[in-house]
Amino acid sequence: MTPAARVSAAIEVVADIEARRRPAGDALKDWGLVHRFAGSSDRAAIAGLVYDTLRRKSSSAWLMGEAGARAAVIGMLRRERGLDLAGIEALCSGERFAPVPLTRAERSALAGDALATAPAPVLGDYPDWLDPHFSRVFGEDRAAEGAALASRAPLDLRVNTLKAERDEVLPKLAHLNAELTRWSPLGLRLKLAADAKNPAIHAEPAFLKGTIEIQDEGSQLAALFAGAKPGEQVVDLAAGAGGKTLALAAMTENRGQIYATDIDKRQLAPIHERITRAGARNIQVRIPRGDADVLTDLAGRIDLALIDAPCTGTGTWRRNPDAKWRVRPGALAERVKQQADLLDHAAALVKAGGRVAYITCSVLAEENSDQVRGFLARRRDFTIVPPREIAATTLGERAILFARAALLSEEGLLMTPRRTDTDGFYVVVMRKT
Repeated sequence: MTPAARVSAAIEVVADIEARRRPAGDALKDWGLVHRFAGSSDRAAIAGLVYDTLRRKSSSAWLMGEAGARAAVIGMLRRERGLDLAGIEALCSGERFAPVPLTRAERSALAGDALATAPAPVLGDYPDWLDPHFSRVFGEDRAAEGAALASRAPLDLRVNTLKAERDEVLPKLAHLNAELTRWSPLGLRLKLAADAKNPAIHAEPAFLKGTIEIQDEGSQLAALFAGAKPGEQVVDLAAGAGGKTLALAAMTENRGQIYATDIDKRQLAPIHERITRAGARNIQVRIPRGDADVLTDLAGRIDLALIDAPCTGTGTWRRNPDAKWRVRPGALAERVKQQADLLDHAAALVKAGGRVAYITCSVLAEENSDQVRGFLARRRDFTIVPPREIAATTLGERAILFARAALLSEEGLLMTPRRTDTDGFYVVVMRKT
């Protein structure tokens, strides 16, 4: 397919997403089934155009002076891809399979500077209803933080220290141009071009042997900040597919015991295969059974309870840009209740001197600092482990630079794409007195 034909296809897919209010992945899959002539490179390029359009949906509409799939894609070519007017006109030539030529209004919009007067939600490309929430956390920086959350994410890998050290693995991934991550002592980063196909990590020998896992650097740090130690009794209350559970197993060096569970047992389905591949021998998966508490026998025995809490996912918009346009205020209220229930559950499991590590992939105060303050008001027997102490214990010499980059509060620390070049993660550790 020609570049122009790919743009036409992207407009078609975006129109389908808007008309049927469906996830981008579903719309792209359906398009590929109907247009089987498109090769894997074509599908990857079209997906890149679609996701970039969703990243810049609001600012593109403002720039073009209208909503709609065509305006969104054309505006994105200027906003995200950096094409000038001549470059966009070349793609919209009206020739076979190309979009129709630009109108006079479209040319005028692309040549103008409409964004100079745009409000923060437009400049940051996030929903209007979230502006008060972003303002509360980021203040005047909220547009810049939103814009960073709209950027394209790299692909990060975590080296599984149960099987290898990072210095051993790095040369084996030289063909992928892997680099060391800035903060995580376990991470490797692959930077991807806009139209590039995702590398087949699942087919790499290092992955098949269990020496690497796909995990964002921020998620790696969140697990490390929890501070699991060899020999400890650890519970992962919202284990999901097991990313942080596996990180905990490596941190404990397969000594002690890790209990992994989740309120939704379907989320646990992939964890068993991943445990085997990683060579983790101290993980016990407890599948929920109706309303029964499968952890009652652990009450008062746990050294560390980790909560990778269900949340709005505002910190992961780089990887799932269509999610930000589908999140609703009702979802925030529901998540806040789930988070409070998990914190109370964790408190009952932890023994005296034990810790609760509370983690979200959200940047909203309601899910982060508010949630922690509410918990501490209910549980006077818990105190905060200072965020700077957490960073220093984990990062050593890099802790000072990290503390300047991340957003630290009295309760916890917040990582964002703009500040730490990671996904958005909030971490707080509380100790039971």
